[in-house]
Amino acid sequence: MFMKNCWYVAAYDRELTDGGPLGRTLLGEPVVMFRDSRGRAIALEDRCCHRHLPLSLGQVTGDRVQCGYHGLEFDATGACVAVPGRSKVPPGAAVKAFPLVEKYGFLWIWMGEAALADEALLPDWWWVDHPGWAHNPGAFLHIQCHYELITDNLLDLSHLGYVHTRTLGNDAIVDFPVKTERMEDRVRMSRWIQDRPPPPLFKTGGGFDGNVDRWQIVEMEAPAHTVVYAGCGPVGAGEFGGRTEYTSGIHIRALNAPTPETEHSSFYFYAHVWDFRLDDAGWKQQMYDGFLMTFLEDVDILEAQQASMMRDPDRPLIDLNVDGPGLAARRMVAERIEAEKGGQKCDQKGSRVNGQTVAAR
Repeated sequence: MFMKNCWYVAAYDRELTDGGPLGRTLLGEPVVMFRDSRGRAIALEDRCCHRHLPLSLGQVTGDRVQCGYHGLEFDATGACVAVPGRSKVPPGAAVKAFPLVEKYGFLWIWMGEAALADEALLPDWWWVDHPGWAHNPGAFLHIQCHYELITDNLLDLSHLGYVHTRTLGNDAIVDFPVKTERMEDRVRMSRWIQDRPPPPLFKTGGGFDGNVDRWQIVEMEAPAHTVVYAGCGPVGAGEFGGRTEYTSGIHIRALNAPTPETEHSSFYFYAHVWDFRLDDAGWKQQMYDGFLMTFLEDVDILEAQQASMMRDPDRPLIDLNVDGPGLAARRMVAERIEAEKGGQKCDQKGSRVNGQTVAAR
Protein backbone atom coordinates (compact mmCIF):
# COMPACT_ATOMS: atom_id res chain seq x y z
CA MET A 1 0.00 0.00 0.00
CA PHE A 2 1.31 3.42 -0.95
CA MET A 3 0.65 7.09 -0.30
CA LYS A 4 -1.33 8.49 -3.21
CA ASN A 5 -1.96 12.16 -2.45
CA CYS A 6 1.61 13.30 -3.01
CA TRP A 7 4.13 13.80 -5.78
CA TYR A 8 6.34 11.01 -7.11
CA VAL A 9 8.92 11.16 -9.87
CA ALA A 10 7.54 9.31 -12.88
CA ALA A 11 10.51 9.81 -15.23
CA TYR A 12 13.46 12.01 -16.06
CA ASP A 13 12.37 14.80 -18.40
CA ARG A 14 14.88 13.56 -20.99
CA GLU A 15 12.96 10.28 -21.32
CA LEU A 16 10.24 12.06 -23.32
CA THR A 17 12.41 13.50 -26.06
CA ASP A 18 11.86 11.06 -28.94
CA GLY A 19 8.16 11.81 -29.43
CA GLY A 20 6.92 8.32 -28.68
CA PRO A 21 4.76 7.36 -25.70
CA LEU A 22 6.49 5.98 -22.61
CA GLY A 23 4.76 3.28 -20.57
CA ARG A 24 5.60 2.73 -16.91
CA THR A 25 3.97 1.04 -13.93
CA LEU A 26 3.83 3.39 -10.94
CA LEU A 27 2.39 2.39 -7.56
CA GLY A 28 0.99 -0.71 -9.27
CA GLU A 29 -0.89 1.33 -11.88
CA PRO A 30 -0.08 1.46 -15.62
CA VAL A 31 0.76 4.99 -16.81
CA VAL A 32 1.59 6.31 -20.28
CA MET A 33 3.45 9.60 -20.75
CA PHE A 34 3.99 11.66 -23.89
CA ARG A 35 4.54 15.22 -25.06
CA ASP A 36 1.96 17.16 -27.02
CA SER A 37 2.72 19.42 -29.98
CA ARG A 38 3.81 22.23 -27.62
CA GLY A 39 6.17 19.99 -25.69
CA ARG A 40 3.93 19.74 -22.64
CA ALA A 41 4.24 16.42 -20.77
CA ILE A 42 0.99 14.45 -20.38
CA ALA A 43 0.23 11.39 -18.23
CA LEU A 44 -2.74 9.06 -18.75
CA GLU A 45 -3.82 5.61 -17.70
CA ASP A 46 -1.94 3.16 -19.93
CA ARG A 47 -4.98 1.16 -20.97
CA CYS A 48 -7.27 1.82 -23.91
CA CYS A 49 -10.91 1.80 -22.77
CA HIS A 50 -11.89 -0.27 -25.83
CA ARG A 51 -9.96 -3.56 -25.55
CA HIS A 52 -7.41 -2.56 -22.90
CA LEU A 53 -4.30 -2.58 -25.05
CA PRO A 54 -1.63 -0.39 -23.39
CA LEU A 55 -1.66 3.01 -25.06
CA SER A 56 2.13 3.05 -24.77
CA LEU A 57 2.14 0.54 -27.65
CA GLY A 58 0.55 3.14 -29.90
CA GLN A 59 1.84 6.46 -31.19
CA VAL A 60 1.57 10.18 -30.55
CA THR A 61 -0.38 12.17 -33.15
CA GLY A 62 -0.27 15.91 -32.50
CA ASP A 63 -1.74 16.52 -29.06
CA ARG A 64 -3.14 13.00 -28.71
CA VAL A 65 -2.02 9.46 -28.09
CA GLN A 66 -3.44 6.90 -30.50
CA CYS A 67 -4.13 3.30 -29.55
CA GLY A 68 -2.08 0.86 -31.61
CA TYR A 69 -4.93 -1.66 -31.90
CA HIS A 70 -7.96 0.15 -33.39
CA GLY A 71 -6.77 3.76 -33.64
CA LEU A 72 -8.82 5.41 -30.86
CA GLU A 73 -7.32 8.78 -29.93
CA PHE A 74 -7.16 10.34 -26.45
CA ASP A 75 -6.42 13.94 -25.51
CA ALA A 76 -4.62 15.38 -22.48
CA THR A 77 -7.73 15.06 -20.30
CA GLY A 78 -8.03 11.34 -21.04
CA ALA A 79 -11.14 11.80 -23.17
CA CYS A 80 -11.47 9.73 -26.33
CA VAL A 81 -11.89 12.29 -29.09
CA ALA A 82 -11.72 10.16 -32.23
CA VAL A 83 -12.75 6.62 -33.23
CA PRO A 84 -11.92 5.50 -36.78
CA GLY A 85 -15.04 4.56 -38.74
CA ARG A 86 -17.43 6.37 -36.36
CA SER A 87 -18.73 9.90 -36.44
CA LYS A 88 -19.43 9.90 -32.70
CA VAL A 89 -17.40 8.74 -29.73
CA PRO A 90 -19.20 6.15 -27.55
CA PRO A 91 -20.42 7.50 -24.19
CA GLY A 92 -17.96 6.97 -21.36
CA ALA A 93 -15.00 6.42 -23.68
CA ALA A 94 -12.18 7.86 -21.56
CA VAL A 95 -9.14 6.94 -19.49
CA LYS A 96 -7.85 8.47 -16.28
CA ALA A 97 -5.56 11.49 -16.50
CA PHE A 98 -2.90 12.27 -13.91
CA PRO A 99 -1.46 15.68 -12.95
CA LEU A 100 2.12 15.87 -14.25
CA VAL A 101 4.65 18.64 -13.53
CA GLU A 102 8.11 19.14 -15.02
CA LYS A 103 10.68 20.50 -12.58
CA TYR A 104 14.35 20.00 -11.60
CA GLY A 105 14.88 17.66 -14.58
CA PHE A 106 12.13 15.28 -13.41
CA LEU A 107 8.51 14.61 -14.33
CA TRP A 108 6.46 14.59 -11.12
CA ILE A 109 3.15 12.72 -11.07
CA TRP A 110 0.23 12.86 -8.62
CA MET A 111 -1.43 9.44 -8.43
CA GLY A 112 -4.17 10.35 -5.93
CA GLU A 113 -7.08 12.78 -6.02
CA ALA A 114 -6.32 15.19 -8.85
CA ALA A 115 -8.12 18.07 -7.13
CA LEU A 116 -5.58 17.92 -4.30
CA ALA A 117 -2.51 18.19 -6.55
CA ASP A 118 -0.56 21.29 -5.55
CA GLU A 119 2.81 22.24 -7.04
CA ALA A 120 3.66 23.98 -3.77
CA LEU A 121 3.98 20.50 -2.25
CA LEU A 122 6.92 19.62 -4.50
CA PRO A 123 10.25 19.44 -2.66
CA ASP A 124 12.32 22.63 -2.75
CA TRP A 125 15.41 21.46 -4.63
CA TRP A 126 16.44 24.96 -5.72
CA TRP A 127 20.14 24.07 -6.06
CA VAL A 128 19.44 22.41 -9.43
CA ASP A 129 18.70 25.78 -11.06
CA HIS A 130 21.15 27.94 -9.08
CA PRO A 131 24.28 29.27 -10.86
CA GLY A 132 26.34 28.74 -7.72
CA TRP A 133 25.89 24.97 -7.95
CA ALA A 134 26.85 22.44 -10.61
CA HIS A 135 24.33 19.73 -11.47
CA ASN A 136 24.40 16.14 -12.70
CA PRO A 137 21.16 14.32 -13.52
CA GLY A 138 21.16 10.68 -12.56
CA ALA A 139 21.04 7.41 -14.45
CA PHE A 140 17.88 5.32 -14.84
CA LEU A 141 17.82 2.63 -12.15
CA HIS A 142 15.14 -0.07 -11.98
CA ILE A 143 15.58 -1.98 -8.73
CA GLN A 144 13.92 -5.20 -7.60
CA CYS A 145 13.11 -4.06 -4.06
CA HIS A 146 10.43 -2.22 -2.10
CA TYR A 147 11.00 1.52 -2.28
CA GLU A 148 11.20 1.90 1.52
CA LEU A 149 14.33 -0.24 1.52
CA ILE A 150 15.90 2.54 -0.56
CA THR A 151 14.77 5.12 2.01
CA ASP A 152 16.23 2.97 4.80
CA ASN A 153 19.51 2.86 2.90
CA LEU A 154 19.65 6.63 2.46
CA LEU A 155 18.88 7.32 6.11
CA ASP A 156 21.49 4.82 7.35
CA LEU A 157 24.84 6.06 6.08
CA SER A 158 26.77 3.78 8.43
CA HIS A 159 26.89 1.33 5.51
CA LEU A 160 29.22 3.64 3.59
CA GLY A 161 32.25 2.26 5.39
CA TYR A 162 31.44 -1.28 4.25
CA VAL A 163 29.70 -0.99 0.88
CA HIS A 164 31.25 2.15 -0.65
CA THR A 165 34.93 2.12 0.31
CA ARG A 166 35.99 3.09 -3.23
CA THR A 167 34.01 6.36 -3.28
CA LEU A 168 32.16 7.78 -0.27
CA GLY A 169 33.06 5.58 2.67
CA ASN A 170 35.82 4.77 5.12
CA ASP A 171 35.96 3.26 8.58
CA ALA A 172 35.84 6.65 10.34
CA ILE A 173 32.03 6.80 10.35
CA VAL A 174 31.10 4.17 12.93
CA ASP A 175 32.89 5.92 15.81
CA PHE A 176 30.41 8.80 15.80
CA PRO A 177 26.75 8.68 16.91
CA VAL A 178 23.63 9.22 14.84
CA LYS A 179 21.01 11.78 15.84
CA THR A 180 17.38 11.27 14.77
CA GLU A 181 14.80 14.08 14.69
CA ARG A 182 11.15 13.60 13.78
CA MET A 183 9.50 16.80 12.64
CA GLU A 184 5.99 17.43 11.39
CA ASP A 185 6.80 17.04 7.71
CA ARG A 186 10.15 15.21 7.67
CA VAL A 187 12.68 12.99 9.40
CA ARG A 188 16.21 14.31 9.92
CA MET A 189 19.33 12.23 10.48
CA SER A 190 22.65 13.85 11.33
CA ARG A 191 26.11 12.53 12.01
CA TRP A 192 29.31 14.52 12.43
CA ILE A 193 32.74 12.95 11.96
CA GLN A 194 35.55 14.91 13.61
CA ASP A 195 39.20 15.05 12.64
CA ARG A 196 39.27 11.98 10.41
CA PRO A 197 40.58 11.24 6.89
CA PRO A 198 38.18 12.20 4.07
CA PRO A 199 36.76 9.42 1.86
CA PRO A 200 38.25 9.04 -1.64
CA LEU A 201 35.76 11.19 -3.60
CA PHE A 202 35.92 14.04 -1.10
CA LYS A 203 39.71 13.93 -0.87
CA THR A 204 40.03 14.21 -4.64
CA GLY A 205 37.33 16.86 -5.02
CA GLY A 206 38.46 19.11 -2.19
CA GLY A 207 42.19 18.57 -2.50
CA PHE A 208 42.53 17.79 1.21
CA ASP A 209 45.96 16.57 2.40
CA GLY A 210 45.13 15.62 5.98
CA ASN A 211 42.18 15.05 8.26
CA VAL A 212 38.89 16.92 7.97
CA ASP A 213 35.69 17.50 9.86
CA ARG A 214 32.85 15.86 7.98
CA TRP A 215 29.07 15.94 8.13
CA GLN A 216 26.22 13.71 6.97
CA ILE A 217 22.78 15.28 7.26
CA VAL A 218 19.84 13.52 5.62
CA GLU A 219 16.28 14.88 5.44
CA MET A 220 13.41 12.74 4.19
CA GLU A 221 9.98 14.10 3.29
CA ALA A 222 7.10 11.71 2.68
CA PRO A 223 6.68 9.69 0.62
CA ALA A 224 10.41 9.28 -0.09
CA HIS A 225 11.99 12.58 -1.19
CA THR A 226 15.40 12.48 0.46
CA VAL A 227 18.22 15.01 0.40
CA VAL A 228 21.67 14.01 1.62
CA TYR A 229 23.70 17.04 2.73
CA ALA A 230 27.28 15.82 2.64
CA GLY A 231 30.58 17.60 2.84
CA CYS A 232 33.76 18.25 4.74
CA GLY A 233 35.97 21.13 5.74
CA PRO A 234 39.15 21.97 7.62
CA VAL A 235 39.27 20.64 11.17
CA GLY A 236 37.74 23.15 13.57
CA ALA A 237 36.59 25.54 10.82
CA GLY A 238 32.98 25.67 12.05
CA GLU A 239 30.55 24.61 14.76
CA PHE A 240 31.15 20.88 14.94
CA GLY A 241 27.88 19.05 15.51
CA GLY A 242 25.75 22.12 14.88
CA ARG A 243 22.48 22.39 12.96
CA THR A 244 24.18 23.62 9.80
CA GLU A 245 27.21 22.73 7.74
CA TYR A 246 30.52 24.57 7.77
CA THR A 247 30.53 27.52 5.39
CA SER A 248 34.05 26.58 4.29
CA GLY A 249 35.02 23.31 2.66
CA ILE A 250 33.03 21.43 0.01
CA HIS A 251 29.32 20.75 -0.11
CA ILE A 252 27.34 18.11 -2.02
CA ARG A 253 23.60 17.54 -2.22
CA ALA A 254 22.32 14.13 -3.27
CA LEU A 255 18.68 14.51 -4.36
CA ASN A 256 16.84 11.19 -4.22
CA ALA A 257 13.32 10.27 -5.29
CA PRO A 258 12.60 6.53 -5.29
CA THR A 259 9.19 5.66 -6.72
CA PRO A 260 7.34 2.37 -6.19
CA GLU A 261 6.65 0.27 -9.24
CA THR A 262 5.10 -2.63 -7.30
CA GLU A 263 5.36 -3.92 -3.74
CA HIS A 264 8.66 -5.55 -4.69
CA SER A 265 10.19 -3.24 -7.30
CA SER A 266 11.04 0.44 -7.62
CA PHE A 267 12.47 3.14 -9.84
CA TYR A 268 15.30 5.15 -8.33
CA PHE A 269 15.56 8.69 -9.66
CA TYR A 270 18.30 10.99 -8.43
CA ALA A 271 20.53 13.98 -9.13
CA HIS A 272 23.58 15.59 -7.55
CA VAL A 273 24.64 19.18 -7.06
CA TRP A 274 27.87 20.61 -5.65
CA ASP A 275 29.41 24.03 -5.01
CA PHE A 276 33.07 23.52 -5.95
CA ARG A 277 35.00 22.99 -9.20
CA LEU A 278 31.92 24.30 -11.02
CA ASP A 279 33.52 24.65 -14.46
CA ASP A 280 35.60 21.46 -14.36
CA ALA A 281 34.14 19.09 -16.96
CA GLY A 282 36.45 16.30 -15.89
CA TRP A 283 35.29 16.57 -12.30
CA LYS A 284 31.66 16.65 -13.43
CA GLN A 285 32.19 13.30 -15.17
CA GLN A 286 34.05 11.94 -12.15
CA MET A 287 31.14 12.92 -9.92
CA TYR A 288 28.69 11.18 -12.26
CA ASP A 289 30.78 8.02 -12.48
CA GLY A 290 31.55 7.94 -8.76
CA PHE A 291 27.96 8.26 -7.64
CA LEU A 292 26.69 5.83 -10.26
CA MET A 293 29.24 3.29 -8.99
CA THR A 294 28.00 3.97 -5.46
CA PHE A 295 24.35 3.46 -6.36
CA LEU A 296 25.03 0.30 -8.34
CA GLU A 297 26.75 -1.08 -5.24
CA ASP A 298 23.56 -0.24 -3.33
CA VAL A 299 21.44 -1.99 -5.97
CA ASP A 300 23.29 -5.24 -5.34
CA ILE A 301 22.68 -4.93 -1.59
CA LEU A 302 19.02 -3.92 -1.88
CA GLU A 303 18.05 -6.64 -4.34
CA ALA A 304 19.78 -9.31 -2.28
CA GLN A 305 18.05 -7.96 0.84
CA GLN A 306 14.63 -8.02 -0.86
CA ALA A 307 15.13 -11.58 -2.12
CA SER A 308 16.16 -12.75 1.34
CA MET A 309 13.11 -11.13 2.95
CA MET A 310 10.75 -12.69 0.42
CA ARG A 311 12.10 -16.16 1.15
CA ASP A 312 11.10 -15.85 4.81
CA PRO A 313 8.71 -12.89 5.15
CA ASP A 314 7.57 -13.73 8.68
CA ARG A 315 11.01 -13.87 10.20
CA PRO A 316 11.51 -10.88 12.54
CA LEU A 317 14.38 -8.42 12.27
CA ILE A 318 16.29 -6.72 15.03
CA ASP A 319 17.18 -3.04 14.91
CA LEU A 320 20.18 -0.98 15.95
CA ASN A 321 20.55 2.68 16.84
CA VAL A 322 21.47 3.46 13.22
CA ASP A 323 18.01 2.24 12.18
CA GLY A 324 16.27 5.01 14.12
CA PRO A 325 15.86 7.44 11.20
CA GLY A 326 14.53 4.73 8.88
CA LEU A 327 12.02 3.53 11.46
CA ALA A 328 10.86 7.10 12.07
CA ALA A 329 10.42 7.61 8.31
CA ARG A 330 8.37 4.41 8.00
CA ARG A 331 6.09 5.48 10.83
CA MET A 332 5.58 8.89 9.22
CA VAL A 333 4.62 7.32 5.88
CA ALA A 334 2.34 4.79 7.60
CA GLU A 335 0.57 7.65 9.39
CA ARG A 336 0.02 9.44 6.08
CA ILE A 337 -1.40 6.30 4.49
CA GLU A 338 -3.77 5.83 7.41
CA ALA A 339 -4.84 9.47 7.15
CA GLU A 340 -5.62 9.01 3.45
CA LYS A 341 -7.77 6.00 4.28
CA GLY A 342 -9.49 7.91 7.07
CA GLY A 343 -8.41 5.25 9.54
CA GLN A 344 -6.73 5.37 12.91
CA LYS A 345 -3.15 6.41 13.49
CA CYS A 346 -0.52 3.73 13.10
CA ASP A 347 1.21 2.09 16.05
CA GLN A 348 3.96 4.42 17.30
CA LYS A 349 5.87 1.57 18.95
CA GLY A 350 6.92 -0.27 15.85
CA SER A 351 6.75 -0.54 12.10
CA ARG A 352 6.72 -3.08 9.32
CA VAL A 353 9.81 -3.43 7.18
CA ASN A 354 8.74 -4.82 3.82
CA GLY A 355 6.30 -7.19 5.47
CA GLN A 356 8.54 -8.02 8.42
CA THR A 357 8.05 -6.78 11.97
CA VAL A 358 10.69 -4.50 13.44
CA ALA A 359 10.52 -3.42 17.07
CA ALA A 360 11.47 0.19 17.78
CA ARG A 361 13.82 0.28 20.77
